Amino acid sequence: MGADSPPPDVADVPRVTTKTVQEMKEEGVPIAALTAYDYTSARLLDRAGADVLLVGDSAANVMAGHETTLPMTLDQMIYHAQCVVRGIDRSLVVVDLPFGAYQGDPTEALDSAIRVMKEAGAHAVKLEGGAPVVEAVERMVTAGIPVMGHLGLTPQSIYDYGTYQVRARDEEEADELRADAKRLEEAGCFAVVLEKIPAELAAEVTASLSIPTIGIGAGDQTDGQVLVSHDALGLSTDFEPRFVRRYARLDETIIDAIGAYVSDVRDRSFPDEDESY
Repeated sequence: MGADSPPPDVADVPRVTTKTVQEMKEEGVPIAALTAYDYTSARLLDRAGADVLLVGDSAANVMAGHETTLPMTLDQMIYHAQCVVRGIDRSLVVVDLPFGAYQGDPTEALDSAIRVMKEAGAHAVKLEGGAPVVEAVERMVTAGIPVMGHLGLTPQSIYDYGTYQVRARDEEEADELRADAKRLEEAGCFAVVLEKIPAELAAEVTASLSIPTIGIGAGDQTDGQVLVSHDALGLSTDFEPRFVRRYARLDETIIDAIGAYVSDVRDRSFPDEDESY
């Protein structure tokens, strides 16, 4: 490489690791994350360049049709994670620990995380909450399991919140979030998701941490962004939060395509002679 050549992009790696995303923060390269739940979509998202694939418990909503994320079980999360891991070459795969798999005590949390790592071949786990989960995070990190935190709107606590409104607007809750972010960093988290909080607060927390922040509905000054892939691709369109940008309307594409298929079957134009044996 010549003296005047630009340095290589830290994201231009054959396999993204927790070290890669840390280097991306340090170099100011935004981290692109998306959710994934199955082999086929994971394969496409990985090829498209997603840095992080989050096997989210949002599978409860977009894959199973539940109203909340709470019904997802650990066995179901492991199944989805197995499918995603088989589809990737480059992306870092992070798996949500579902509701009930880590809140009881740190030993239960460690057991759940070990199952995800061993049975799914995941690269990291994610869990929601601040101070109450710090001991669990420490236990997992000590065991060699990378952990991503999640603060702000934490969907597993929706019945406690009672609403999907923006979190940490008042100073008391904002102070708690600031403190929790520091607690998670000190406990050993390699990154933290900040969901649906004021952009100014997210920028402040991002600047205060040495580990990356991944925003969703948290403004543009976090170290990366994550979207539910079904929302970004327009597969799920009955959910219209302000922070979602539709990069495609695959619902329309699929409906049109299948409509054409049904029509061809009805008028016996499919299969034709070339498609028959």
